[in-house]
Amino acid sequence: MTRNAVLALEDGSVYRGRAFGAVKTVVGESVFNTSMTGYQEILTDPSYSGQIVTMTATQIGNYGVNEEDIESSGPKAWGFVVRELSPIVSNWRATTDLSTYLKKHGIPGIEGVDTRAITKKLRSSGVMKACLSTEDITDEEAVKRAREWKGFAGVDFVKEVTCKKSSEFKDTDENCAPFAVPGTHLNRFKKDRKVYKLAAYDFGAKTSIFKKLRHVGFDVHVFPATAPAKDLLAIAPDAVFLSNGPGDPAALDYAHKNVNELIGTGKPVFGICLGHQLITHAIGAKTYKLKFGHRGGNQPVKNVETGVVSITAQNHGYASVPEELTKHGAIITEYNLNDGTVAGLRLKDKPVFSVQYHPEAGPGPSEAEALFEDFYNLVAKTVK
Repeated sequence: MTRNAVLALEDGSVYRGRAFGAVKTVVGESVFNTSMTGYQEILTDPSYSGQIVTMTATQIGNYGVNEEDIESSGPKAWGFVVRELSPIVSNWRATTDLSTYLKKHGIPGIEGVDTRAITKKLRSSGVMKACLSTEDITDEEAVKRAREWKGFAGVDFVKEVTCKKSSEFKDTDENCAPFAVPGTHLNRFKKDRKVYKLAAYDFGAKTSIFKKLRHVGFDVHVFPATAPAKDLLAIAPDAVFLSNGPGDPAALDYAHKNVNELIGTGKPVFGICLGHQLITHAIGAKTYKLKFGHRGGNQPVKNVETGVVSITAQNHGYASVPEELTKHGAIITEYNLNDGTVAGLRLKDKPVFSVQYHPEAGPGPSEAEALFEDFYNLVAKTVK
């Protein structure tokens, strides 16, 4: 039996469609993602906590869901919006269909709506508070609930998705190697490569990031977002990693303090997405909220030091203020070619660098994967 669903935005816009996934009503920030594939990785990316994600690709769900491509313990997006949910699943790796998967994890979805119109509205007006319901509620009630949601500003979403306790990241060499035809996986390390101890903050990290770090030569020890810097230093790490994560970076005062302390030790530090924004705040600079953010696997970035342009996977709604970075001793290394926002930085007097995109590419292009190797080389150069 077909169930009705509704997506309502705070400006009063209402989109009626067909329900899939869980029977539930949620409120969150309405955003869009322009990736053509990778819906499972997108749904399980903790950076989407608090958000209702609209996919711009026309059909979603055609290759189902499997147990290997999840980026966390389960879906972290709060709702899912698609033009058409594929009526069939066709892939040798699939273990279930998308609707069943979302129902199992309590995530509601809506299909049969004009995702192009939704995307154009968010691009012109900016991201909005939204209500998605697969229950029997009126349009007026849905709009009311969207408008009453507290929003993102000043709210700490990281504490909802970070790990509960510290642990060493463990996985097989085969699983950490880049995907290839079975039997042709790459070896974990180059011959005689030294393994370095890495302390990694989990602000909402994707599993594939830790796999990439382990693959290039790190033993990764993961810490909760709220762990004090002294806990990380207690394991005598060779370097520090700052993960991606959800929400407003300005709201994470405890993280600013800890990152500042870790930078002060002189140890190499590498940050991705939220990690990049936390480095920004740790050095005294500021971030600001983007109109509709960057979410998708087709974002062009130019490195001004090398002249190289890469197509990158991105997922963020905030950016660093460039004048603030240069004022506080950072060098801007990369820019987003779509809108000129900062996409990378390094510090002048410390072995610290970060990027405002996802070099692990889960999902997305793999052009920026070399950054993990660059980080390893920086550690090898710095650690005596």
